[in-house]
Amino acid sequence: MRHLVVVLGDQLDLHAAAFDGFDAAHDAVWMAEVAEESTHVWSSQPRTVMFLAAMRHFALALRAAGRTLHYAPLDDPATHGSLPAQLRADIERLRPTGLVMTAPGDWRVLQAIKGVAQAQGLPLEIREDRHFYGSVREFAAHARGRKALRMEYFYREMRKRHGVLMHGDEPEGGQWNFDADNREAFGAAGPGTVPPRAVFEPDALTREVIALVEKRFGTHPGRLDGFAWPVTRAQALVALQRFITERLPLFGRYQDAMWPGEPWLYHAHLAAALNLKLLNPREVVDAAVAAYRAGAAPLAGVEGFVRQILGWREYVRGIYWTRMPGYAELNALDARENLPAWYWTGDTEMACLRDAITQTLQHGYAHHIQRLMVTGLYALLLGVQPQQVHAWYLAVYVDAVEWVELPNTLGMSQYADGGLMASKPYVATGRYIQRMSPHCQGCRYDPAQRTGEKACPFTTLYWDFLMRHEAMLAGNPRMALQVKNVARLDEAQREAIRDRARTLRRAL
Repeated sequence: MRHLVVVLGDQLDLHAAAFDGFDAAHDAVWMAEVAEESTHVWSSQPRTVMFLAAMRHFALALRAAGRTLHYAPLDDPATHGSLPAQLRADIERLRPTGLVMTAPGDWRVLQAIKGVAQAQGLPLEIREDRHFYGSVREFAAHARGRKALRMEYFYREMRKRHGVLMHGDEPEGGQWNFDADNREAFGAAGPGTVPPRAVFEPDALTREVIALVEKRFGTHPGRLDGFAWPVTRAQALVALQRFITERLPLFGRYQDAMWPGEPWLYHAHLAAALNLKLLNPREVVDAAVAAYRAGAAPLAGVEGFVRQILGWREYVRGIYWTRMPGYAELNALDARENLPAWYWTGDTEMACLRDAITQTLQHGYAHHIQRLMVTGLYALLLGVQPQQVHAWYLAVYVDAVEWVELPNTLGMSQYADGGLMASKPYVATGRYIQRMSPHCQGCRYDPAQRTGEKACPFTTLYWDFLMRHEAMLAGNPRMALQVKNVARLDEAQREAIRDRARTLRRAL
């Protein structure tokens, strides 16, 4: 054997760089399902099924394409428990002269595979991941010499470089960012009739995986009775088309809105398919831009969607690979609290958190405002150690791959990098949640109160957060108004807030 081509669970693309020059007479593909990938964090059952079902369907596609495949299934008693152990065993059995792979999305996995190659005395060729518009080297060049990295400037460079939503040298519509048009809440009547989610009934192969996960990881969080994610490229393409025609027209307007019991709303639900490489970001962006050109979707919403993929997705990948491994240990706010146990159950009296966590465990999904301004905001205000927050996000969401999840959590959500990514901590009282959803109407807590038994924990902890970090925040111009507000509190008010915050923490 010439090359053993290593394919990981988030590299499910028949046209990946790892297959360039593949010769079926001399090369073979290697894939493995191992328990460690579901246990190094307490991976939820929906997330594990998503990866394993997509991998097994991709194995069928590889064989149909005539590529020799060595596949180690989780339910084979001979399968080893970790990627390095399985790879070592198969190298000794197959005796390739070299390893080839597309660059992985996880620092830990990359180091493990490098270690195996070195120990076995084999060359390891790591090829560029073509699923991204830009390379890590290009991002490093952009970042060089900058004290802070702001996505907006990077995003504009990417728009220009790739000619996306451009009119000559100027942005389509005369402005780069339509955020101000993309922040509406639903009225009192709610979202109305939302288009049904694109559902993909599990086939026999996926049902086998579900049964395996229920048996092997039955004590892990999450439920599988509603699993209906796309696990093949064909299904992912259907999901993309459904989003473009049914949801994109209202995506922008309501992308920050929340409604109890409505997990799907007008969001795309494409992140898992993108991150497992069932979809290419170029075809996703092109489809959205084509809808705008055809008059089927407004510019503001299309620009907001494009920014998430061409801008934010590329940006967080660059942050991850240029800052690891040290980035994972950052804790700029010195947060030391433990993650509340009810993040794994949803058993809390706070209506917004109960709704977001319950749907997360049910579907392995929550949209970006639920992640940033509900589950993430509470952890930030409480002062949870950011590494524990990271482990939770990596565990529970079907789209979670570390390159995208870690910077979003530590940088954007928890401000653990001290402002490298985000220009300020994203903090707010319960009033924000009240403005963007009706959750507060059915909650025992009052977002207008910061002290007392009925005070919303978000509001109490917001003021406590500002007081705890007042000196640091005073130097941030984007926090000037909030710092002025906290400066107006007298000592009695401050102590009442601190006392209520201590009570909330003791209760956890």
